[in-house]
Amino acid sequence: MRGTTVPPGTPCPPPRAGELPMHRLEVPAPHAPPFAVGTFDEVGPLSRAEFPHRHTFHELVHVTGGTGAHVVDLTRRPLRPPHLGVIAPGQVHQWAGVRGLTGHVVVFTDDFLLDHPPDRELLRRLSEQPWLGLDARAEAGVTRLIADLVEEHRHGEESVLRALLHVLVVRAGRLLGTPPPEPAGTVAAEFARLAGRPDLGLWSVSAHAERIGVTPGHLTEAVKAATGRTAAQVLREARTREAQRFLLRTDLTVRQVASRVGFADPAYFCRFFRRETGLSPGDFRRGGEKHHD
Repeated sequence: MRGTTVPPGTPCPPPRAGELPMHRLEVPAPHAPPFAVGTFDEVGPLSRAEFPHRHTFHELVHVTGGTGAHVVDLTRRPLRPPHLGVIAPGQVHQWAGVRGLTGHVVVFTDDFLLDHPPDRELLRRLSEQPWLGLDARAEAGVTRLIADLVEEHRHGEESVLRALLHVLVVRAGRLLGTPPPEPAGTVAAEFARLAGRPDLGLWSVSAHAERIGVTPGHLTEAVKAATGRTAAQVLREARTREAQRFLLRTDLTVRQVASRVGFADPAYFCRFFRRETGLSPGDFRRGGEKHHD
């Protein structure tokens, strides 16, 4: 996907005033696979950044040691390793007060999932759940799989990497009680991917339909058939979630947040936000993040 990968050492483009940095995946060559695996030190300091940011790629995190907390979107959770967690493209996250962090990070773009497209939906579902605490058996299995990924990454065999990654994603879903999704049609799958990329600024069903190359009616029917939910409902939730991220993680004014999520009229945005959350934007911002053990 254009813009999701960059050569090593490429600085992040400066965000607009008050917005959040968007990290892209570094790859060693233009045709290298959009995939990396390694320890936090090997992947680099941005893998444990303590400031709010987001990615253009998926991130699987296996934490084996350390104290502190991980904050994703609206929720702060203390570290009690070993953990396995998923961070989706577009989610806002940061490490908070972390000391002695050890483990591995697996990062990859949507493009790398071409052999198993339903994994995209499973990863999205996993990213919305608390990080999994691993018992001894699960920890041993995850450790073996990641060691295999590290070994195959050295050899550069993409088909084997994709197969191992698929096994890791499916097993993570099994451990978290999240069954693999049924294969979705290409239209619904592309809609789910785009709806998860708030940085694209697509806030209406018609904008998504135009981007995918179908009519709004066809898109609505495809999403309803695949998910049981309307495309408009999915987008309302995505829009609300993005507004919450800006309210909680930036100093943007309510007017500026409204503009960032596609509302020209701040008053209409406030009515929308209250209808979706039960709170005004100001009350939500004052309430702060949720804390979960």
